[in-house]
Amino acid sequence: MATLSPARLRLADVLRVGGSGLRTRPLRAFLSALGIAIGIAAMTAVVGISASSRADLDRALAALGTNLLTVGPGNTMFGDAAKLPAESVAMISRIGPVREVAATGTVAGAQVYRSDRIPAAETGGISVQAAHLDLPGTVGAALADGIWLNAATARYPAVVLGATAARRLGIGGAGPQVLLGSRWFTVVGVLEPVPLASELDSAALVGWPAAETYLNFDGYPTTVYTRSVDAHVPAVRGVLAATANPENPNEVEVSRPSDALAAQKATDRTFTALLLGLGAVALLVGGIGVANTMVISVLERRAEIGLRRSLGATRGQIRGQFVAESLLLSLLGGAAGVLLGAAVTAGYALVQTWPTVVPVWVLGGGVAATVLIGALAGLYPAIRAARLPPTEALSAP
Repeated sequence: MATLSPARLRLADVLRVGGSGLRTRPLRAFLSALGIAIGIAAMTAVVGISASSRADLDRALAALGTNLLTVGPGNTMFGDAAKLPAESVAMISRIGPVREVAATGTVAGAQVYRSDRIPAAETGGISVQAAHLDLPGTVGAALADGIWLNAATARYPAVVLGATAARRLGIGGAGPQVLLGSRWFTVVGVLEPVPLASELDSAALVGWPAAETYLNFDGYPTTVYTRSVDAHVPAVRGVLAATANPENPNEVEVSRPSDALAAQKATDRTFTALLLGLGAVALLVGGIGVANTMVISVLERRAEIGLRRSLGATRGQIRGQFVAESLLLSLLGGAAGVLLGAAVTAGYALVQTWPTVVPVWVLGGGVAATVLIGALAGLYPAIRAARLPPTEALSAP
């Protein structure tokens, strides 16, 4: 007498049986998949926006250059403010890999006013800086209006305003006069914001000879900007302090503005981690929703389970049916979440004029997470469904 063995279900049959449970309860399936989609979309969008922001930073640094180094005075061993030697610019220019050198010097005691009727205390936080003529090319500054100082205007009362200084003074372009100290200077230009030398944004820049003639400038540089060959930037950075002030190199501070810009952007990682945590919580809630849906589905479909068991379905086939249903439910939510997160990333990057970057590992990780959640969420309900005796399931209301 031949022994009957249960038929093996093909993968397509398992998926078809699992999908039938979703088709019979579309609203519940949609709401459960929505929970998964929200979690995956949040995580994809957070990582995508963070990656797009970093790509924009890399693009900006590539355009601005990461080979800008600045030299400034530090403090003496007694805590007093130090000074750079007047010869420091010339000495730095002798360093082999250094290609460009320019300096600014703070004009002490000179304040900037739009008119002589403004109280002396209302300075607007604008500093007066003597500037070398090759400053814009060294720091990567561009003019929003007017012209930069030249060999002629650098000797006369002419001034170029930084972007913030011009805004605070209510000046939109070249032409007006401003009061520097006790002398009227004509505005010949206004700068665009300077990302790698933001201190210039709130400065009124005059020629080095004019500062000495009209504003009692002492001639000492306050900040020296240098551009070096990219491959030799670390080496140049190591010798700048000793070159600028051989007698007291410990009184010199050397910085790399691109590092500060990168560090400023890096502070966003804290918020990225927070948002990723929120996305993970949303994903967990979605997984709980899927598990709840599957448990209720088992309770509601006991008669169906009993009928299938009485017709010869094995416990393994019942488990496979409910696990497949849970996986399909999670995959639908995961796919929708990945697409939604990528769309949010693209939209935000477009508004911010960033390049759109969605790492492939995020897309793959989102799908993998949904598979894991679907398997875990459907495992207990599937085991519970498989353990129902056929007689008990068929007698259920």
